[in-house]
Amino acid sequence: MSEKKHSSLDKLGIWIIGATVLGAITGLLLGKDAQMLAPMGNLFMQLIKMVVVPLVLFSLIGGAASLGKSSSAGKIGILTFAYYGITTAVAVALGLAASEIFQPGRGIEMTTLSEAAIHVDHMEESTHIPGFWETVTGFVPTNPFQALVDGNILQIIVFALFMGFAATYMEESKRNYVLNFFNYLTELFIKVMTGIMYVAPIGVFCLMADATGTFGYAVLTKILYLILLYVVVLAIVTYGMLGGSVAMFSRCTTYKQFFKSMWKVQIFAFSTASSIATLPLNMNTATTELGVSKETTSFALPLGATINMNGNAAYYAMAATFIAQMYGMELSLSQYIAIIITSTLGAVGQAGVPGPTLLVVAVLVSAGIPIDALPILFGVDRIFDMLRTAVNITGDAACATIVDRFREPTATKEKEHEPVISA
Repeated sequence: MSEKKHSSLDKLGIWIIGATVLGAITGLLLGKDAQMLAPMGNLFMQLIKMVVVPLVLFSLIGGAASLGKSSSAGKIGILTFAYYGITTAVAVALGLAASEIFQPGRGIEMTTLSEAAIHVDHMEESTHIPGFWETVTGFVPTNPFQALVDGNILQIIVFALFMGFAATYMEESKRNYVLNFFNYLTELFIKVMTGIMYVAPIGVFCLMADATGTFGYAVLTKILYLILLYVVVLAIVTYGMLGGSVAMFSRCTTYKQFFKSMWKVQIFAFSTASSIATLPLNMNTATTELGVSKETTSFALPLGATINMNGNAAYYAMAATFIAQMYGMELSLSQYIAIIITSTLGAVGQAGVPGPTLLVVAVLVSAGIPIDALPILFGVDRIFDMLRTAVNITGDAACATIVDRFREPTATKEKEHEPVISA
């Protein structure tokens, strides 16, 4: 990437920071009237969603096909899933420990429930916790085209991986043709997304103004302690666990360089509250600044944007214990186990787009915790969503920098067939 492009991306990050601050100030000044800016923010998100599904599909097919040409494919796949699973479980444990030590839900008056900003309807529809085989079969699409239409990212990922790894068994000339085809399509959609990114400051400004104007500080002050505690937990997860793993196991970047390169990605993720929307910028940063190969990036990051939700998992655990403390409940070992399992598995199925976290309902029900107090958290869910998304995408990039060390370089001849993806 040229100096000009690096400068352009850096300026974009600065503009996004400015838009975030200005949007928050505007929202506080306008209050509920800031909702008039919501359509512009929603339009920005729609533009991103327009590109995300084909980008994930083509990128994963190309990435899986590229990795599948070497014996390192299986190793990288196993390590990627293992990293995401372990870090998610640790995040849940940290969230539970912090909640139990500092007791953020103690002393809250239950009368504040009547002032919750958002009413939760049809919550019983979200209380069903799928069994193991139901979860597994739900990953496999009966109709891949329907999965694309519905935007079912998990099913799209499974379909793309089957397509990509199957391509590795084709004869070389055909395989290279397929690989080039999907890599060129990936490059095309990254170009489209790059164009959309240049209007990101406008979209971010509108989203922030709407969120701040809607929530204000009335509800926020009631759970400020929980938010501050959550920030501390996420900081430990990000700069301790994720950053530490990069420092110990990555060969393509250092701890300092990793966070120096990731700051603009984290700001964008925080602003949009969407791992999927941040995916293109995260992929570009990984390949151009962190030294991760295109093959590993195309595999690990789209996968992580859907199943790697460290921030979400910690939030589920903390929200459950927070509400239990509001009711003065003393949780048993079996309830803690239920929270850990449901939070970890629920994080895998959480889509990488912003919205009310209804999966918290499943976590509460699994542990026998009343759901009546949940609206007080849904009222500020956007704030939690922005925080946890910044952590989620950091974990995706950290995983890519680590597992890339196990990738076996492809032959020079094969590399010549692959287009260079740039943004």
